[in-house]
This record gives sequence, structure tokens and C-alpha cells, in this order.
Amino acid sequence: MAASDDKTLGPCPICGRPMIDGASVDRHHWIPKKEGGAEWSHLHRICHKKLHSLFSEKELAASFSTPKALQEQPDIRTFVSWVRKQPAEYVGRHNRPKRRS
Repeated sequence: MAASDDKTLGPCPICGRPMIDGASVDRHHWIPKKEGGAEWSHLHRICHKKLHSLFSEKELAASFSTPKALQEQPDIRTFVSWVRKQPAEYVGRHNRPKRRS
């Protein structure tokens, strides 16, 4: 096993790409702490930022509290199709949230 494999956190629950411990990975609470959630998983930072750019904490808690629910959402499917072409350590840039009203 290569030394870099020791830092692998498994596949991202959103995009499926391997996660490598470091700047490209965040923790995501499936139900936001503000909404009473405690369970969390590692996600790629860019995937995490995408979720919070699309959905409010109330929406995440009520409708998108699992990877499966998120992956079925059309905007996330489009994003995943694009991000899967990026390297595992890709951080990218995100504009301010453009949540729906």
C-alpha cells in the first residue's frame, strides 16, 4: 500500500470520488446541528459547499438528510456529473449561495 493511501477516507457519499484527508475534505452533518442533528460524514469540500449553496439548513434537515436523497436531486446530479471529472483533491471555488426561496 502506498503512503498516500494511508490518508484515504473512502469514497465521498455525494460524488463517489476517493477522499484524501486534508484541505479538500470537510465534515457534513446530515441533519444540521442547528436542526438537532449529530450524525456526520466526511465529504469533499466542493461537494459540501455545493449542498449549502443550493439548500437551506431547514431543507437539508427536512428533505435532503441522506446521500441518496441528495443524489436524486437534479442540481446535484448535474454537479456530480461534472465533479467526477475533477481530481480527488480538487477544492475549486464557489460563489455565494444561490438558494431557492
